[in-house]
Amino acid sequence: MQKEIIIKRLRENGCRITKQRKMLLDIILKEDCSCCKEIYYKALEEDEKIGSATVYRMINTLEEIGAISRRNMYRVSCGNPCGAKNICTVELDDDQVCQLDDDNWRSVVEEGLKACGYIDRQKIKNIFVRSCDKEEPL
Repeated sequence: MQKEIIIKRLRENGCRITKQRKMLLDIILKEDCSCCKEIYYKALEEDEKIGSATVYRMINTLEEIGAISRRNMYRVSCGNPCGAKNICTVELDDDQVCQLDDDNWRSVVEEGLKACGYIDRQKIKNIFVRSCDKEEPL
């Protein structure tokens, strides 16, 4: 879904959607890259003809349209223009499952941070969750 939204934004901004741009977008969406060079090296594995300038231009373009943020290590920012909600699923040790949408999850985290003394009156601006490559969930 994110890929289609980003491609639509690129087209709206006059960008041609080339094979290399699609490949770079796929790398950014599925990999956890922290810099342009990492994206470039992963792209080289798929297309040895791609140049570093192509990667840098694509990163700049994605940043200009608001699809990614360099400050957040190239995290994709959907912005939910389609109205889609993210769902957080929490499994408890008794196999009970709790599902929280964005608003509820934010509220639970905020109340937990207050209860533990991490925040006082601050409001949560963003929550970033990294997926883990371990076989077992935390």
